[in-house]
Amino acid sequence: MIPEERPFVAPDKYHELEGVQKMLAACIQCGTCSGSCPNAFAMDVTPRTLWRMVLRGEKEAIFATRTFILCSSCYSCTLRCPRGLPLTEAMGALKQIASREGLAPYKASTRFYASFLDSVRRHGRVREGEMMSLYFMSMKNPLLPLQFASLGMKLMLKGKVGAPFPTRGKRPLEALFNKVMQLEKNP
Repeated sequence: MIPEERPFVAPDKYHELEGVQKMLAACIQCGTCSGSCPNAFAMDVTPRTLWRMVLRGEKEAIFATRTFILCSSCYSCTLRCPRGLPLTEAMGALKQIASREGLAPYKASTRFYASFLDSVRRHGRVREGEMMSLYFMSMKNPLLPLQFASLGMKLMLKGKVGAPFPTRGKRPLEALFNKVMQLEKNP
């Protein structure tokens, strides 16, 4: 009889991964997740390989990949997993860890989402011009907008994006955002 393999996890250094490891503890490394993923072609390591790294507690290797960031939360892996594991939630948990720890490769996407939510919070919907302005300001790189200038002009000429004019007044989703912040602080 072969003894059950248990992942080695250093007690303090990898405690953030414990929740994700519990989600994946029953993974049999069948590869169905990788075969089901529509974004696997663009990932630097397959989801199957990522899950193995999580189970082994290889935090540096996990966050050196872009695999979990490329997850589009389509739930194909979760629906097809023969063990019924919450793989999409595990990917989301890895994204949250990267965001919480402020890891450099993921700061741009974290700031992009924060700018998106700030615009929605202010207006009840996204105002693309304002969102991008907030994003560019948060990145503190004066040359960054130049990379997107030609695309922005094309979108403005077609009427797809408006100019980011500030507005004042009601914030229709303010109460909802405040309640979510309160719930996140006191789970």
